[in-house]
Amino acid sequence: MLEVSGLNAWYDESHVLHGMSFEVREGECVTLLGRNGAGKSTTLKSIMGLIQKRTGSVRFRGAELIAARPDIVGRAGIAFCPEDRGIFAGLSVAENLMLPPVVAPGGMSVADIHVLFPNLAERAKSPGTKLSGGEQQMLAIARILRTGAKLLLLDEPTEGLAPVIVQQIGQMIIEIKRRGFTVLLVEQNFRFASKLADRHYLVEHGQVVDMIPNHELPARAEGLHRRLGI
Repeated sequence: MLEVSGLNAWYDESHVLHGMSFEVREGECVTLLGRNGAGKSTTLKSIMGLIQKRTGSVRFRGAELIAARPDIVGRAGIAFCPEDRGIFAGLSVAENLMLPPVVAPGGMSVADIHVLFPNLAERAKSPGTKLSGGEQQMLAIARILRTGAKLLLLDEPTEGLAPVIVQQIGQMIIEIKRRGFTVLLVEQNFRFASKLADRHYLVEHGQVVDMIPNHELPARAEGLHRRLGI
């Protein structure tokens, strides 16, 4: 579904990605694991076209997107949930939920989203930024499920959340994968990722240095913990 090959990216003169290469197959949940500053979030932004200075190849369902604007990438069927969640303070929960345009058939209905996230139904009239951190994360993910995008880029969805909310986010990712969505997940919480993903790419210094199938994690956990600084 997604092929990233030789991806380089810069912030001004700072060279952040150094030939990122990996793939995501349809229906998978794949994680990018690595320490802070490894280039994981920059990779998602580069896929979305949010980093202007980039080279290499980003192919989605065979179409090359390396030169595409973010709106073109979104309409191709890729949705991005940023680490800061991007909730609009001047809009209610319901208005935030309806904000992104539908780009393709097959997105979840508002009724289905409320079954998955009952808190959003209860707080529909509340200002979006008055929600708890966990509820804001649910809203940020819920509104891209509406769009019909089939590849979801989730950037640190558990950052700063209480363990019970982390568990809920995990169950939600399992459910949306069951519904046919494909997920590329940036995550530092190794234990959380290990319960969800089919494969893990280890990122160091802006490049993929290893790929670990999930079934190999127990045998490789000690070395991975050391490389991640856990």
